[in-house]
Amino acid sequence: MGIPESQLDTWSHQGSITQSATTYNTIKNALEHAGTGYAGKNYKVFLQGSYGNDTNIYSESDVDVVIRLDDVYFSDVTNLSPEEKSAFDNAFVAATYTYDEYKKDVLKALTDRFGTDAKVGDKAIAIAANGGRRKADVIAAMQFRRYWKFKGTYDERYDEGICFLNGDGERIANYPKQHSTNLTTKHQDCNKWLKPMVRILKNLRSKLVADGSLKAGVAPSYYLEGLLYNVPSDKFGRSYHDCFVNAMNWIQSEADKDNLLCANEQYYLLRDGSHTCWEKSSAEAFLNAAIGAWNDW
Repeated sequence: MGIPESQLDTWSHQGSITQSATTYNTIKNALEHAGTGYAGKNYKVFLQGSYGNDTNIYSESDVDVVIRLDDVYFSDVTNLSPEEKSAFDNAFVAATYTYDEYKKDVLKALTDRFGTDAKVGDKAIAIAANGGRRKADVIAAMQFRRYWKFKGTYDERYDEGICFLNGDGERIANYPKQHSTNLTTKHQDCNKWLKPMVRILKNLRSKLVADGSLKAGVAPSYYLEGLLYNVPSDKFGRSYHDCFVNAMNWIQSEADKDNLLCANEQYYLLRDGSHTCWEKSSAEAFLNAAIGAWNDW
């Protein structure tokens, strides 16, 4: 029989955005203060994650904020020819403003405003909830460019993303703008079923975790968005019941899982040992638990 349509409809609704908007604006104002160490440089502050993509649910509280510095950037030139790499090396000089200096300046801007509520984590600077302010994670990122062509600064082609260094000094690159744009395009292509279905999967995940059927952290929202992004648009429609059954059947029976993509279309969705991909065993654990819950409802 499956999960009733009435329950799926309840799970499909977007959570409140008022507190998250207030939290974001408070953090944005702190980051854009005129006295920061990066004031006068080119940078941009923006939302990413569930609130940025309109897939947030009622139980979610974290607000994900990115401050991206554009005056300095990291590059991936592995796809360039030797001649293009040489041209690239000759065109640019090393930056004098390092990532570590930049992150310290971002941290200072946040501690000046939020005091001990701002603490450095492995990947982000966490801002604790306080009063009406939600918990937030701030990524201090620099622009990232994956080059496909470089003949000179006026004849180049690259995919633009963000990157940052984690606590071990490993570079992590991602593409939040492409992720958000592609999700919205897909949402429109399937008559606006996609984002409600993402919220349904996220609420189901929360129930599975609460019931002990799934370990916390196994199915991050980012990967659930990517999972449904791959489902053909004609599998969505008519009812949430049909959307769920069609999506799960396609993923389990028809999809070439090794070739599923993240919603940004820059990385494969399922790969082991990568900061930007979903562990295969974790994806299977979620799928099996979700299908089991459906069948046993």
